[in-house]
Amino acid sequence: MLKTLLSLALTASVSLSAFADEASVKKAIEAKLGGNKVTSVTKTPYLGLYEVYADGQIFYTDEKITAILAGSLIDGKSMKNVTSERMQKLTAITFSDLPLELAIKQVRGDGKRVLASFEDPNCGYCKRLAKEMVKLDNVTIYTFLFPILSPDSLEKSNRIWCSADKAKTWNDWMIDGKAPAGKADCDTAAIQKNVELGQKLAVSGTPTIFFADGTRVPGAVPLAQIEKKLDQPQNAK
Repeated sequence: MLKTLLSLALTASVSLSAFADEASVKKAIEAKLGGNKVTSVTKTPYLGLYEVYADGQIFYTDEKITAILAGSLIDGKSMKNVTSERMQKLTAITFSDLPLELAIKQVRGDGKRVLASFEDPNCGYCKRLAKEMVKLDNVTIYTFLFPILSPDSLEKSNRIWCSADKAKTWNDWMIDGKAPAGKADCDTAAIQKNVELGQKLAVSGTPTIFFADGTRVPGAVPLAQIEKKLDQPQNAK
């Protein structure tokens, strides 16, 4: 019993020490960054480095902040990209928290697989993605209009949102290049809410895709990668 208690006490002491170190690194790095808020500091098992997550980015430093390293950290044994895996976890969301009523909804086939995307109607990569995703079946797609590129992006978004068939008008423009010709005279508050939501979720570019497990993938990724992600059990709803 005594041995067990001593073991537990030692473990607790080590854990508290680690938290104390992380807290001191956080305070020191925030001072280096001019007081900018650091979201988290986590001790890594590599070379005494601490992972610092701030402003949607990961970088590394030591306990004395003698150096700051930017870029990907690769595990020398497994060759896995540690930084990429950590970014997946740190930027994950709770999919069920998304206000899906603010998105354009498209259901194909049984609609069991689910994804959401933030897209600007004037985004070339979004148009490339739309041409890829038209090939998807048995999926429900939620598209959040996210006009961040230009005033014309907002105008097009409003016209698409006010159209009688939002999904058709969106696809006509993104896939076939047929500009939305209707009026933008409906309640378009949803568009501003989408912009605010994207900022809250640290969406920094379009397209950005979110899957049902909460992970995000930025950019116009290949269809095969989307299919693979959708076919994972936690993404089938």
